[in-house]
Amino acid sequence: MQRLEVNDKKFEYPFVAYIPDNFTENLPLIIQLHGGGEKGNGGEDLYLVERHGFSKLLSEKEYPCVVVMPQCPKEDIWLVQVKLIKKFIEQMQEEYKVDKSKTTVAGLSMGGYATWYLGTTYPDMFAAIAPCCGGGMPLYATALTMPIWAFHGSDDDVVPPIESLNMINRVRKLGINDNVKLTIFDGVMHDSWKPAFIEPLLNWLLEQKK
Repeated sequence: MQRLEVNDKKFEYPFVAYIPDNFTENLPLIIQLHGGGEKGNGGEDLYLVERHGFSKLLSEKEYPCVVVMPQCPKEDIWLVQVKLIKKFIEQMQEEYKVDKSKTTVAGLSMGGYATWYLGTTYPDMFAAIAPCCGGGMPLYATALTMPIWAFHGSDDDVVPPIESLNMINRVRKLGINDNVKLTIFDGVMHDSWKPAFIEPLLNWLLEQKK
């Protein structure tokens, strides 16, 4: 796949994008949101967004999708950027002429929290969400009617697994979503993105459509 680094100020964030070598319009769009250790202001720091997640997979094999990895500014966190993330996703939908009904978001740690919040704030935007080692606000789980696949490490001492459990259990209790699952990796700490961001998750995201 082609790897693009974009620092153009017309977009809300600098980002790395992976697109197929034989690019066509109406592809699925996956937004990957990084954790707190990968913040930066583009330029020489932009490579950090690829430290974890799908990058290795995408560099080794072609997939029929566009994967975009924006970078959160050093002085901010994703949670206070939710409106801007929405605007950025809309920019990516237009820039790459994707199938808007196949837009998904996957995030880890700080990005996992943002994934939950994007799902509850803008539920109509996403075909599916995949939060990893994050958490949300169960009070607003009524909006989470899209497919959800959440991940957490059983021994996570940074973000306790109860954060994911609370969200998943609330959705299940509401009875509003039959396509929700939580994978707990036994003995894994905060780096649950390592066993999570592999081909089965990417393929699952590509299967989803609003």
